[in-house]
Amino acid sequence: MLRDLSHPVRDGMMVYPGDPGVSIGPALTLASDGVAVARLDMGSHTGTHVDAPAHTVPGGRTLADVSLDELVGDAIVLRVPGAAEGQPYGWDDLVVEGGIPASLPPIVIIDTRWAQWFGDGRALRHPSLDAAAARELMRRGMRVLGVDTLSPDPTGASDGAFPVHEVVLGGDGLIVENVRGLEDLPSRVRVGFFPLRLDGDGAPVRGVAFLDAHASA
Repeated sequence: MLRDLSHPVRDGMMVYPGDPGVSIGPALTLASDGVAVARLDMGSHTGTHVDAPAHTVPGGRTLADVSLDELVGDAIVLRVPGAAEGQPYGWDDLVVEGGIPASLPPIVIIDTRWAQWFGDGRALRHPSLDAAAARELMRRGMRVLGVDTLSPDPTGASDGAFPVHEVVLGGDGLIVENVRGLEDLPSRVRVGFFPLRLDGDGAPVRGVAFLDAHASA
């Protein structure tokens, strides 16, 4: 069984404040040209997408340097029960049955239940990860951080800082933002995030969870 973990890309959809808007319209039509071809105008961080280190790190890796192996594999899903609007969450707020293991799989996904607000103004006031918790996740083996929010850092922070990006991308890791479909995902699951093959700072991804029919959360 497969679970789609990505938001549909649609004309006029929500984007991170300041990013290019999404415009999708006809470039060629069946009636006039005999074929239908859409024209796409959007930023590299549209919808569910991956941040490469080059997104915030001068001289950091671009997606051309990222292998698919890094974005496919075993993952652990950590929950944040009661995540609060606009509030940070830290290590003690991350919950998984049996506790967070000393050695983590390379992919860690955090479920705050905030994906339900994507496209709504409340999505901008999402909870955010504490940088100290991100450092501990990296120390335990995380190399890809997936979040169900616009960013693991506060959106529109007055100081313009991105401390979790600094920890993860600065550590040559990757961040996948706007992941969806996590509510009843097993805590241990195999996932894949498949980006467009762009040589740049990021790209939209199709996120997939590979579910065993007998798996339980």
